[in-house]
Amino acid sequence: MDDIRVVTDFPRKVREIEHVWIPMPDGVKLAARIWLPEDAEEDSVPAILEYLPYRKRDGTAERDSLTHPYFAGHGYAGVRVDMRGSGDSEGVCKGEYLKQEQDDCLAVIEWLAQQSWCSGSVGMIGISWGGFNGLQVAARRPSALKAVISLCSTDDRYNDDCHYLGGALMCENLMWGATAWAIAMTPPDPALVGERWRQMWEQRLNGNGIWLQDWIEHQRRDDFYKHGSICEDYSDIEVPVYAVGGWADAYPNAIFRMLENLPGPRKGLIGPWAHKYPNIAMPGPRIGFLQECLRWWDQYLKGIDTGIADEPILRAWVQDPLPPAPIYDERPGRWIAEPSWPAPGVVEQRLALSPGRLVEGDGSDAVLTICSPSTAGLSSGVWCAYGVVPDQPVDQRTEAGNALVFETDPLTEAVDLLGFPEFEATLSSDKAVAILSAALSLVLEDGAAARVSYGILNLTHRHDDLDLTPMTPGKPEAIRMKLRSCGQRFEKGQRIRLAIATSHWPIVFPSPEKATLSIHCATSRLILPVRKANALDSKLVPFLEPESARRMAREVIKPGQPFRREVTTNQATGETTFRLASDTGTVLHPHTGMIVSAKHTDTLTMHPDDPNSARGTSSWEKSYIRGDWNVHIALSATVRALRDVWRIETHIVAHDGEELVLERDDIKEFARDLN
Repeated sequence: MDDIRVVTDFPRKVREIEHVWIPMPDGVKLAARIWLPEDAEEDSVPAILEYLPYRKRDGTAERDSLTHPYFAGHGYAGVRVDMRGSGDSEGVCKGEYLKQEQDDCLAVIEWLAQQSWCSGSVGMIGISWGGFNGLQVAARRPSALKAVISLCSTDDRYNDDCHYLGGALMCENLMWGATAWAIAMTPPDPALVGERWRQMWEQRLNGNGIWLQDWIEHQRRDDFYKHGSICEDYSDIEVPVYAVGGWADAYPNAIFRMLENLPGPRKGLIGPWAHKYPNIAMPGPRIGFLQECLRWWDQYLKGIDTGIADEPILRAWVQDPLPPAPIYDERPGRWIAEPSWPAPGVVEQRLALSPGRLVEGDGSDAVLTICSPSTAGLSSGVWCAYGVVPDQPVDQRTEAGNALVFETDPLTEAVDLLGFPEFEATLSSDKAVAILSAALSLVLEDGAAARVSYGILNLTHRHDDLDLTPMTPGKPEAIRMKLRSCGQRFEKGQRIRLAIATSHWPIVFPSPEKATLSIHCATSRLILPVRKANALDSKLVPFLEPESARRMAREVIKPGQPFRREVTTNQATGETTFRLASDTGTVLHPHTGMIVSAKHTDTLTMHPDDPNSARGTSSWEKSYIRGDWNVHIALSATVRALRDVWRIETHIVAHDGEELVLERDDIKEFARDLN
């Protein structure tokens, strides 16, 4: 973050309210931290709400220190609220995006609007969970909520979140499930809640639940996932929405859909970034995102014409080619703009399939078969990259033996892609349940292949995500699947590659049996969204340089271990293991006196010839220490992909000093529902 300008001299002096209780209608109180101008009582300001379960006291404290004092210094109240059953708030949290969560947020917004320092207008900002619930609460139409900035979020909880991808169970369902469980099991801070902290903690340990069990119980796009998915009725949202994301992140797709379907003022911004705020994100270039937020807030919360409402609806970074790498500091490219979405200058280019080749015009009459090792896909990296660690895709040449590979000749001119590539195919399967994976890559002149996009489809979901249809073995059917969105330039002399496989591990768990797909080349196509330059591109005003408020002080007591990402194969047994490991070390937060530490490991193992050997274990250790207060939790969750059931094994141990507070093991099985 050395390139970020630190601002300490603001137009308005800032004061902080470290802790305040916000009462809910049922008597539960939520904990809030507020930054606002010193003179806000005399000159009231709009409030900017960030509403999360991630522990404002320590979990998001570093990011909060960069953002909310900055907003306050420019004439807003920055408000960070811990959701019910998390951080320092009372109550229990029984799941993600529940109606209770939304109801509480409505009460928070009403409370904010009534404060003497608030002008009565409220905006919501958030990334990931906070981006989700900003949209969901906007759909409830609280009168005081006037605008939303939603980062790295989705409009569709089933098709475009961490649970199912094309109807296939995601490994992230386990990994994020264990992470969320670990967060939900942490205690409030006695310095804020007093002696009742232990009672509140035990209430969470016994009441917050293991949410990943719910996610695996619901395997179709039923009412469980329709709730909180704003795509069910985009017209519910009337306030202006600024949707922000990055190509390296998991959630750029929703930005295009929201631009197309939201009825009110809306704007989209997609950079090269992973799952971070764009002023601190990697890969760069970073931008002055907080200044961009102020332009949005000034426009829609203060009624100041900043010009942002007159700008193109979409601004996106088209990436230049780079060799594949697990981490990038920067992604070279250029900003482009579109006046609407779908964009008039984006047209379909259809490439036909022939053995080993992508061609314009007609393909061949060949019927090609593929039965991938169940471990195909190990070069993919993680589903949701954070960018600051080496978690992105590596050279796709390592997948060549696992897939049917089709390539163009060297391009005779450069091509820009913007939007959703698609794969249209006629295919058959020898099994009723099968996975289709399609990966689009850019092949450099030296042969290295950098992944640009990919898509996964559980073929039982080829028509619908609720009323499923098994494949009829041997019967050819026409399918069309969308790959994830991209903004990528292919230079003259480079090639476009499509790789088709029947597994995509460790992004999704494998189908219950190894399946062989037969692809009919004559009626199969790769469809590319090719963009032509327009005059708006050259008229874009550059973003300002990234800046923030002063970074929170922290003292490293014990350094953590470097992030590990490794693939190993036991050549005696043939079993392959994918492992991620992180260790934050031990850190003192001087503003609270709290010492925090966390360790995390994800281990996913499978034999390439046995999809029923697939298993994943995610484990966490967390500790919180101040003086005599010493709390430690350790937990693990395992998902096994057995032939007929998903088996979930969980274990948790919680200590208050030397005292064992909780030790619990749990095993649940859920019948596999055509996946």
